[in-house]
Amino acid sequence: MNPNVFDDPRITAVGLLFEVHAGLSARFAAQLDEHGLSPVEFEVLTRLARSPGAQLRMTDLAAQTSLSTSGVTRVVDRMERDGLLTRRACPSDRRSSYAVVTPAGLSRLDGCLPGHLQIIEDWFTGQLDPSALDAVLDGLRRVRDAVNPCATAGSGDDPEEGTGPC
Repeated sequence: MNPNVFDDPRITAVGLLFEVHAGLSARFAAQLDEHGLSPVEFEVLTRLARSPGAQLRMTDLAAQTSLSTSGVTRVVDRMERDGLLTRRACPSDRRSSYAVVTPAGLSRLDGCLPGHLQIIEDWFTGQLDPSALDAVLDGLRRVRDAVNPCATAGSGDDPEEGTGPC
């Protein structure tokens, strides 16, 4: 084996990405726990709150999160029992349903967002000048779109929505 392979900048890039993710995830998890939310529940609430009508089809929610379709169903079931979400039948497709944020879910999200944003500022965006942040955001979007082309499904950002595999 070539010992220089470990100096490959591709390995360094992915290693740094994993280290950053782990460090931020630990800080986020502790802060979210103070508000009675798991990281995945926060992700679901945030995705829904940022979507048109504060709702997404369950399949689109799965595509936008780190969850499988069955995983989304379990999380939405739990969050619905806790009053954070509700389900609404899709009027045009009886096989589909929407997850919709409730006022209680928005209130919980509002309560934890100031601390969440402070962590982002202190440990991520605040470490970068504006041009570096723009470059990071551009790069992350390109990589995200390559590895998860359905990540924006149902968000209203895709003019071709409904015409592709998502």
